[in-house]
Amino acid sequence: MTHSKTEPRALAWMLAGAAIIGTNGIMVELAGTPPTVSAFWRMAFAGTMLLGWVLASGGWHALAPRTWGWIAVTGAFFAADLWLWHRSILLVGPGLATLLGNAQVFFMALAGVLFFHERLGPRFLAGLLLAFAGLWLMLGSNWSTLPPQYRWGVWLGLGTGVCYAAYNLTLRRSQREAHVDQARSAPVAQVLGIAALVSAAFLGGAGLAEGAAFAIPSLKSLVVLLALAGVGHCLSWVLISRAMSHLRVALVGLLLLLQPVVAFVLDVWLFERATQPREWLGLGLSLAGIFLAGLKGRSRLPEQPV
Repeated sequence: MTHSKTEPRALAWMLAGAAIIGTNGIMVELAGTPPTVSAFWRMAFAGTMLLGWVLASGGWHALAPRTWGWIAVTGAFFAADLWLWHRSILLVGPGLATLLGNAQVFFMALAGVLFFHERLGPRFLAGLLLAFAGLWLMLGSNWSTLPPQYRWGVWLGLGTGVCYAAYNLTLRRSQREAHVDQARSAPVAQVLGIAALVSAAFLGGAGLAEGAAFAIPSLKSLVVLLALAGVGHCLSWVLISRAMSHLRVALVGLLLLLQPVVAFVLDVWLFERATQPREWLGLGLSLAGIFLAGLKGRSRLPEQPV
């Protein structure tokens, strides 16, 4: 397929996937389990669902050792992402935690400079200043009066952005490795399912080290965790992964900004988060900054089979 035929459909996939992910923070808060435990069950359920579907449909393909290695790295980065993000959600709320995690745009740009010899233009620097101005309006003007745990949640959210960027980069590489042989290309769901179970293994180890109890406390928690896995992870990331190869790199980062918008609005609506006008202005400036910084890219990712 050509890009002209697939791009409108890819845009719809990306928007739908990003909007679904925007609800994940709400589900983490509703799950009523410790952060590592909710992250573990999300990945364990998601990996089982994805690989079960691949096997049931006869879509499993053998992978080269190099591909397995890249998928393992992808899973490790996502485990770190969730370990940090689920804690940030419980400390600062799903809206702000999701916004901070989307600082991945800046960290992806930094990776481009360090590893791919890309240049940072004036638009990126202007976007960085806008984003910091927005965060200052949301947090910085009264940073010293915020509780220590809240400030810690902000740092965890920014750490999420680092791991999120690494996950996005290694996921793309894993997909390319899995599709090297076009005659025996592995489906997106297979790559995501393996990565999810790798993440669950890392998170399970972290939970054991923390002395966490993995028992799911109630039927409500089970339903929420299953929804988080099936809809919030499986469906959203299959949609996003299928869209990634047909869209410009910058456009991928831009469309993913729907995540913090959805999360912030739901945080205010469902949890009655007290929000002042300057915080809405700060949110707008931060999103504008992330958007402006993402405009530096012009290339598309190598196309993969749909």
